[in-house]
Amino acid sequence: MLSYTILYPSECIGGEVYFQIILIVNSLENLTTGTSMANEIPEFPFPYQPYPIQEQFMKALYGALEDSKVGIFESPTGTGKSLSLICGALTWLKDFEERKRQETADLLQEGEAVLSAPTTSSSASSQNSSADPDWITDFVQKKSERELVSKIKEDEIKRKKREERLEMIRHNAQLKYAFKRKSSEEDEALKLLQLSKGGEEEEALGDAEEEELIVAEYESDDDSKTKSKFCGGADDEDDDLVEEHVTKIYYCSRTHSQLAQFVHEVQKSAFCQDVRLVTLGSRQNLCINEDVRRLGSIQRINDRCMEMQKNKHEKPPPEEGAKRKRGPAKAVCPFMGATALQTLRDEVLGAVSDIEQLVTLGRKTHACPYYATRLAVPPSQLVVLPYQMVLHAATRRASGIQLKGQILIIDEAHNLSDTLSCVHSVELTGAQFCRAFSQLRQYSERYKSRLKAKNLMYIRQILFVLEGLVQVLGGKVGQNPQSQTTQPGTQLLTINDFLFKAQIDNINLFKLQRYFEKSMICRKLCGFVEKYAGSGVTPRPQTPGPQTPGGLNKENRRTEGLSRYLQALQKGPPAPSVPTGDQQGPAEAERVLAVSPMMQVEGFLMALTNSNKDGRVVVHRQGTLSESSVKFLLLNPAVHFAQVLTECRAVIIAGGTMQPVSDFKQELLFSAGVAPERITEFSCGHVIPPGNILPLVMSSGPSGQELEFTFQNRDTPRMMDETGRVLFNLCTVVPGGVVCFFPSYEYSRRTLAHWDSSGALARLAAKKKIFQEPKKANQVEQVLGEFSRCIQRCAADGGALTGALLFSVVGGKMSEGINFSDDLGRCVVMVGMPYPNIKSPELQEKMAYLDKHLPHTAGRSPGQALIENLCMRAVNQSIGRAIRHRGDYSSIVLCDRRYSRPATVAKLPEWIRSQTQVHASFGTAFAALRKFFVEKKKQQAV
Repeated sequence: MLSYTILYPSECIGGEVYFQIILIVNSLENLTTGTSMANEIPEFPFPYQPYPIQEQFMKALYGALEDSKVGIFESPTGTGKSLSLICGALTWLKDFEERKRQETADLLQEGEAVLSAPTTSSSASSQNSSADPDWITDFVQKKSERELVSKIKEDEIKRKKREERLEMIRHNAQLKYAFKRKSSEEDEALKLLQLSKGGEEEEALGDAEEEELIVAEYESDDDSKTKSKFCGGADDEDDDLVEEHVTKIYYCSRTHSQLAQFVHEVQKSAFCQDVRLVTLGSRQNLCINEDVRRLGSIQRINDRCMEMQKNKHEKPPPEEGAKRKRGPAKAVCPFMGATALQTLRDEVLGAVSDIEQLVTLGRKTHACPYYATRLAVPPSQLVVLPYQMVLHAATRRASGIQLKGQILIIDEAHNLSDTLSCVHSVELTGAQFCRAFSQLRQYSERYKSRLKAKNLMYIRQILFVLEGLVQVLGGKVGQNPQSQTTQPGTQLLTINDFLFKAQIDNINLFKLQRYFEKSMICRKLCGFVEKYAGSGVTPRPQTPGPQTPGGLNKENRRTEGLSRYLQALQKGPPAPSVPTGDQQGPAEAERVLAVSPMMQVEGFLMALTNSNKDGRVVVHRQGTLSESSVKFLLLNPAVHFAQVLTECRAVIIAGGTMQPVSDFKQELLFSAGVAPERITEFSCGHVIPPGNILPLVMSSGPSGQELEFTFQNRDTPRMMDETGRVLFNLCTVVPGGVVCFFPSYEYSRRTLAHWDSSGALARLAAKKKIFQEPKKANQVEQVLGEFSRCIQRCAADGGALTGALLFSVVGGKMSEGINFSDDLGRCVVMVGMPYPNIKSPELQEKMAYLDKHLPHTAGRSPGQALIENLCMRAVNQSIGRAIRHRGDYSSIVLCDRRYSRPATVAKLPEWIRSQTQVHASFGTAFAALRKFFVEKKKQQAV
């Protein structure tokens, strides 16, 4: 649309008309990007009277979206950050859409006026002796103008149809439920038809059964093949469900529970009835097909679902009377009816729903929530999804996410750099490499007569690469990895050095990556392994053949080796024969063995295509080949974040604690090529009064022992004893709950064991009941419930116990996302400084990379800054668990004299830093703490 001014130069068009076309094109460009500024920032429909900091937050957010900025927004937990994001962003989107509609109407009126106006030739064209005749100029001019106006009209018609349809969904329930009944009847009939063919599926075996495992003919130079929306071809019925993307907001956070909480905040806002919101999740979260859900692992669920979609798009069965190949009827998901999907898509767009509500809606409408939500993405206004779906390019493509010109809000972004590194880092063991090699070799041997030459060539390349990767670990393919010993040690290599060491530097990994993507070899191999090795049952021959004395023919012997090899990985020594059902281990072990690791291999090879300076490969040998591993470590997360920053209109990076911001910008934004003028920052204090928080830096204990939990002296008995005395004194004056964070699980274990033997733990238990962070994640809720009930009982009984003491770990299950509000967290104690393990090869390489590529500031290297930042980000997350609302109050005790350093205090959140008191002696710190709680008790009594 914007290329007409290039195709038709000014010499061919009169000067006046040329200016008119340029006017239309430029206006359309402004309409697309929305660069026009609103005269003033409007009022925000906050559900209640906002605090001043919330108003400031929303205004700053509105301005950042309007000016296409990359915003870093810091707002402490408990200040209504989610509601501020919702009201500020959706208010901007509403105004943007209104301006866009007005500009469209003006452009349409202007374009029609240009078409109806008479065309006059200009002096510029008359002066050119070789210019085209006037009738050609008029034709070219009118054609371009008509196409532009026609495009505007089409877009406006689509928008009106979409709005009318959504309005009908909201207000015409009778028609909506008629669609649902029709969908349910059609899909139920399909399900009954499939059930009636169940017996035939079990009996029919032959060529058709094998065909789905064969890799299709691969054309490496064909880049024009149409990609399916699901996984196979697409029919006209599905094309009707696809719409163009409108301007929208993508909101992502770390966990599904945080996303659900955000959706509930939207439901409480003034936008609940009008916004088109879609919540995206994985198949494991959204699948309602019980036959698929019970497969358990994410990979098997994905593979089975994709296979059923492929079956849906295959050619219909031959007409009656035609000769039909004998084979099993291929399963098609009964929840994939086009009408049912459209009904559920409209349901999703018509009401704000979280993942649990989507699953319920899917069962009611008999439609798949996973695919319905993806169909709902283009016309939606707000898409809620996990981190990984946005930060990983391949996942974005698979989910139908288009970031071009859109708004991206990344919440809970304090660990964004680490998240990007983890998403793009891959680790595999020697056992996985050997298993992948054996599976692929068995696959190629079985089907070599049916695979095309190019497929065989690429499969041989993959086998060659796998053999090289196993050799790097000091092993050989074709042998049991558990019985192969390796020389222990860790080696860190650049990508190029690793490729040379593995002797695979002559392989074009980019072409191999394309082959993985186009051929779907991972899914084919997984189906092959699941069919022949998962249950230990050998297949029947494809063609009749002579039987061996043992009752196995040639084809059976090919897959017998695969079954035997996988069984060897589980039990150790090779099995003498193919295991029967009675010889198998637990079902879970069989399920793990049935899954092919080739998908992880694909991810590792894709990681090796990164720039040599942006990544490293860690080769870790651990005695046996089976336990040894190779890990790709991404050193520069900015390289993958750069595409997101470039495509999006605006990116908002929000969190309760974003300090230290300067290092965050340097590592993730400046390194990604973001200009300083595009970055805007906003940080606000807490809504609580300043007197409701008491942060203390405690430099020494009750006996005068200096508190410095360095690696050299933190394990000494005197330091552990002094820590016990500090906690005992705190528990005498702090009511309710005390949460104590240790720097690591190991140090927590050693300290508690020492207290148990010295009697300190019994003295603490006499003051407050003691709880410990559980090792299993599914036990967290139980421990928190008991912790809360104990504090409530103590407050009601008024007995000897004054509450409860919870021992937790920085970076553990209770250091993030857990609310210790009110009496649950009247005091948070931080024992020592949780510095990461500086001896880690990965961390050392990361520090070396930063020292080489980032500038030194304030007399410190970027590597040193990384260590300090990792420590203080973990501290800030942990101490932020206490204050959760305006009326809450709490104390924070930082037990280590190193917290008193000005550079360290500067990395605390501003609302904590401004109130922090540094005490050289325990007596003054204890007096301040006692005074704080005495005053709060008096205020509550009044």
